[in-house]
This record gives sequence, C-alpha cells and structure tokens, in this order.
Amino acid sequence: MNIRPLLLGLPLLLTGCSTMSNFSWSSLSPFNWFGSSLEVSAKGVGDLNAGTPMSESAINDGLNGDYRLRGGMATDKGQIVSYYQAMDGNDVKLVITGEPKGNVQRVAVMDSKVATEWGNKLGTPFSDMYGKAFGACKPADGDDAGKVECVAEQSKYVTYIFSGKWAGPQDIIPPDDTLKSWTVSKIIWHAKPQ
Repeated sequence: MNIRPLLLGLPLLLTGCSTMSNFSWSSLSPFNWFGSSLEVSAKGVGDLNAGTPMSESAINDGLNGDYRLRGGMATDKGQIVSYYQAMDGNDVKLVITGEPKGNVQRVAVMDSKVATEWGNKLGTPFSDMYGKAFGACKPADGDDAGKVECVAEQSKYVTYIFSGKWAGPQDIIPPDDTLKSWTVSKIIWHAKPQ
C-alpha cells in the first residue's frame, strides 16, 4: 500500500477545507433560490461587515450586485459620513454608512425580503419578539423620531425600529400594551454594540 502520496495530499486537502468556513448550509435552502439571499446577523448584512471599505465596488460585492448603488455625503450628529443607498428601481432598500475612506459602520435595512438570522423581518410584530420594552428599547431619533428602537435579544450589534400608532409624545416609549401591535419598519446592523 502506498501511503506517501496520501501524506503529501493531506495538507492540501485540509487547507482546502478552511475555505469552507464561510459556507452557509442555509444557502442551500429552496427559500434562498429566488429573491434576496441577504441576511442580517451579528457579523453584518450579507458580506458587508466592519471590515468592508466604504467603496462602491466593495459594497456592491458585499451585496452580491443585487442593488443599484447611489452614493453621497451627509452629516450625522455633527460628523461627516459617507453613505450608499442600495436601490431597487426607485426604492431605497438599504442605507450603508461609514467614515469617508473608512469602513462600513452601519447598515439600515428596509427591504422586506431581507431577514435576520433569527427569522425577524420587516412587519414582524413587537409582541413576537419582546415581552416588554424596558431594558431593551429607547425612543428612536433622527429620521426615525416618533418610533422606538430596540436592541435584538440575540445580539447587541442589531437593532430594530418599530413603528405604529400612538398619540403620545415622540420622546417617550409607548406602553407595552400599545407597543405589542407595532411592527418592525427597519433593521439596523451596527459595527459597534449598542
């Protein structure tokens, strides 16, 4: 029996296995054969993460080329940020922000086809995800004023924006009885825990 070729080939075989570390068995699911295969996780959105440069080519690659990108600059809390809007037709489906010439810091998802790795997506009711707001939620600010932002129970890198009807002030979280019928209107991945 000739064992020498096997011993020579074993390191090659083992190093080849390491490239499978980013393989996701869920990608074989029939649900992912059509439509978006992007997923929000603690690590990022699709292949976008804290190591992704804020360049159009890197962001396009991270989104599998599924969207048309439109870039620009804005101010956020007094800081200049670079952003890309991921478009589907005329609709903005994701907004990717970060420091100019830096890396991705935040991805806001408004695409109903994109879910979290825990199965939550736009339209999921508050009551399906939380028993109460205390300890997890705060009034949202900026473009989301009047809504509520809650940290995901599974990861401090993901937050949900909930929206619904309430006649109270914008800077106060509605009572849990009111919140339970509110639904996810945006999912946000953050490069730093919230």
